[in-house]
Amino acid sequence: MTSERRPVPDSANPDVVLVGGGIMSATLAQLIGVVAPDWDVTVFESAPDVAGESSDAWNNAGTGHAALCELNYTPAAHDGRVDPGKALTINEQFQVSRQFWAHLVRGGMTGSPKEFITPVPHLGFVTGEDGRAYMRARHRALAAEPLFAGLEYTEDPAELAEWLPLMMTGRDPRQVVAATRSAAGTDVNFGALTRLMLDDVAERGVTLHCNQRVQDLAREADGRWAVTVRDTVTGELRTVRTRFVFVGAGGGALPLLQRAGIPEIRGFGGFPVSGQFLRATSPELVGRHQAKVYGQAAVGAPPMSVPHLDLRLIDGDHSLMFGPYAGFSPKFLKAGSMFDLPRSVKVNNLGSMLGVARTELALTRYLIGELLQSRADRHRTLTHFVPEAEQHDWELITAGQRVQVIKRDPATGRGVLQFGTELVVGGDGTIAGLLGASPGASTAVSAMLGLLEQCFPNRIPAWRPALQEAIPSYGRRLADDPALLAEVRADTMQVLELNG
Repeated sequence: MTSERRPVPDSANPDVVLVGGGIMSATLAQLIGVVAPDWDVTVFESAPDVAGESSDAWNNAGTGHAALCELNYTPAAHDGRVDPGKALTINEQFQVSRQFWAHLVRGGMTGSPKEFITPVPHLGFVTGEDGRAYMRARHRALAAEPLFAGLEYTEDPAELAEWLPLMMTGRDPRQVVAATRSAAGTDVNFGALTRLMLDDVAERGVTLHCNQRVQDLAREADGRWAVTVRDTVTGELRTVRTRFVFVGAGGGALPLLQRAGIPEIRGFGGFPVSGQFLRATSPELVGRHQAKVYGQAAVGAPPMSVPHLDLRLIDGDHSLMFGPYAGFSPKFLKAGSMFDLPRSVKVNNLGSMLGVARTELALTRYLIGELLQSRADRHRTLTHFVPEAEQHDWELITAGQRVQVIKRDPATGRGVLQFGTELVVGGDGTIAGLLGASPGASTAVSAMLGLLEQCFPNRIPAWRPALQEAIPSYGRRLADDPALLAEVRADTMQVLELNG
């Protein structure tokens, strides 16, 4: 994606404005191209180029979240039973994403899908008697589901040494271990995918402006939105008017929705958390860990702290990432302002923010502990995964900035912290924004389909045939239709080149 600056004309009057040049805006632009190709769409990105924040490959784990290995999506109840419901939902959503990406590839979006997606086994790994009992229950709950067909289980150290040589070398042979493995996992470079999608829609007529920061959103008397944009290089202000706005600006979405003044954003707050990872690029280490492996969060730690050791394939280079190690910054974006958090506190969300401060003591303790960690402490955590890890092989990198959603619980009136994503729709469907983090990018297509259904319900019947052509399972659940699931899997694997 070129970062050529394009001036915003005073007379610009697009049908749709997309705020933010990340995976969500790119996905929505592509979906609009499917259902309403005659609409005039404009994208505003504040940075010199697109996909620089949460969509950037180094700012996320690139797991292709399908709940194949992420143990926080399959919590155990007090009786030890595992509910597969959330895992099924996330896997289904990822299958929707894969179908749409395959549709775009068939349409000529990229020369090779390996530019953004590659097969990588996904494993869940646990230690100890309690961990093994949980993993057995998890495997029982998932293996019977068609979406998780082929999920393997082992507690045999010899077999695990074949699956995970880097993690098993030097491990105490008396330690109880167990794991599940799925060969259907992927590594996704969401930065590359975002750029490919935006390049594609730009060729089809979508206008992309970089170095243009949306400063304000105001509803006008005729129902349109006045979008005030500042050129980050010259400081010049322009205003465009549109009938629909999507705020897909990652952590920057909350402040903009607040400025829009929609009642639906009342009570919402955000809690920023920065992430760090240890990265290794040694070919010897990478060659001994050809997988993505998720473990269990420490007792009392929040779901976002789940440790994982991931093989990453970015721009032709292979590396390993281990983490996350949480940090704190009041910024809502990596390129944000130190005043982002205090400016987001309003009269209508103060109660929610204070309520979370009182109830999320475990999160507070976790963050304080993370901030106090030394290099040796971080390395000690790594050795739980890689017993023979050497400090000099691993460098600390800063990943993306995440803003966890705080919202008011309608039942209690208290603020609650959410670890997923939240679509906020206001203005009679003329404005929408996406808040939150994981699983985020992996389920972008489902999130944006939900936006179309909420914001344009009267158009969905006319759009349905085009959506079903692009996404064969649209309107149906693959979990309930094994024949369709088999057809979709075979097609997406072939088109996305995931057969080996």
